[in-house]
Amino acid sequence: MILFMVVNRIVSFLPSATELLYEFGVDDMLFGVTHECKYPNSAKLKPNVISSVINSDELTSNEINTITCTLLHDGKDIFKLNEQNLKDANPDLIISQETCEVCAAYTTQVQNALDILSKKPELYSMDPHNISEIIQTVVELGKFLQKDQKALEITNSLKQRIQNIKNLQNSTKPNVLAIEWLEPFFTAGHWVPEMIEIAGGINLISKTGEHSRRMDINEIVQSDPDIIILMPCGFDTQRTISEYNTILKNNLGWNSLKAVQNKQVFAVNTDSFFSKPSIRIIDGLEILAKIIQHGKFDDLIVAENSFFHIS
Repeated sequence: MILFMVVNRIVSFLPSATELLYEFGVDDMLFGVTHECKYPNSAKLKPNVISSVINSDELTSNEINTITCTLLHDGKDIFKLNEQNLKDANPDLIISQETCEVCAAYTTQVQNALDILSKKPELYSMDPHNISEIIQTVVELGKFLQKDQKALEITNSLKQRIQNIKNLQNSTKPNVLAIEWLEPFFTAGHWVPEMIEIAGGINLISKTGEHSRRMDINEIVQSDPDIIILMPCGFDTQRTISEYNTILKNNLGWNSLKAVQNKQVFAVNTDSFFSKPSIRIIDGLEILAKIIQHGKFDDLIVAENSFFHIS
């Protein structure tokens, strides 16, 4: 149930929420964001109240995975609060998430924030696992902010773009495997399987709504994909291509795959369009449609460098 309240000062622990606040035109009420809130560009100028203890820019995929698993196993935080910035923000509302404790600030940071703040803010948690739930967060946050009409405009536009993709699906659908991490391999879960299905493919291994999980090369070989889409969580295309060249390019098992031999391997800008439950997921859906239904969506304009044909 959505409770109406007066909101003047907001802190976002979630990049997708930050994006949505800008879309609603209430960025003047946003007084704190995370280190991952990079879109739009002006979000980078907001005070940082959350940062990561892992410097992923200087680590390999395997090193990032090892450190993350160790921290979680030991019960240590992946993220840390900037207490002074949080106090200065003095929020009426904190927006957080419960979808993934690795991808964004989780319940521990929310509790820490409540312990620090003398004036206790309202909490709103976004926890989508599929596309319809992502769209529903627009509706719910719109109610919270008393921006119901703007929420309706946004959701109607998103639904129309989804329908435009559905209307042009091929009758023959390729088998598509999306990989969320390269070393070790992880499936792409949550909303990604649904995105692949809407974009005209048959999703392999993972299921809509399920968490991503570890897999090995044998499972990939057995799935026999026609198309492979590499989307390491938080990476852009250039970072993914670099990881691919280091980890997989000369791997014999990998090179035995049909999709690799048929030059049907793609890298996408995961950080912008796939790993966060934001409304830019629909941009990601359009990117997938261009990849999976090659030729049908040549006229569809997507962001520059949003995907790359590796081989």
